Amino acid sequence: MLSAHGLTCVRGDRRLFSELDLIVDGGEWLHVRGENGAGKTSLLRLLAGLTQPAEGEIRWCGEKITRADEEYRKNLLFFGHHGALKEDLTALENLEFSAAMDGAELALENALRALQRFGLKGREQLPVRVLSAGQKRRVMLARIATRNARLWILDEPFTALDVKAVDLLATLIGEHVTQGGMAILTSHQTMPIPGGRVVQL
Repeated sequence: MLSAHGLTCVRGDRRLFSELDLIVDGGEWLHVRGENGAGKTSLLRLLAGLTQPAEGEIRWCGEKITRADEEYRKNLLFFGHHGALKEDLTALENLEFSAAMDGAELALENALRALQRFGLKGREQLPVRVLSAGQKRRVMLARIATRNARLWILDEPFTALDVKAVDLLATLIGEHVTQGGMAILTSHQTMPIPGGRVVQL
């Protein structure tokens, strides 16, 4: 379980939100909503432990994430709005590199299956720099599919996806939650995923 207690976020001289509480448990997902500038990305970065709140604390299985850092990292997948890919590596090599950075094992067949699932069959060995923006986004989504983490924190994961890719990602998130995983995500669009709860900023 991930929980946040009395979170306050300040950027410069502006308070984005204050006294925010939330809980997400296995088999649940949260849809963080709000106007531009409301602090959606800031909240996700706090929950991922990338920045610190002005006030409040975040706990993983009842323990502050600053104390449970190693265990928390093993169970966390953070997908930023501007995710990084290595342009000189192939699509397949990017998945392998990301897995190595996360300290996770990734079988070749699983990596290839994920790339094919997201419509990249035949492009697995192409350098990412020659792929279109949409194809690069699909490589990043394939990374989600290959990462065995209990908690997914996803910032605008549906951006720049066509209708088919949106359906694929929604199915992937739905499968993750059905299998006992957790997800927290931002999106400006209606989520085609059952069973979510809204956090309004």
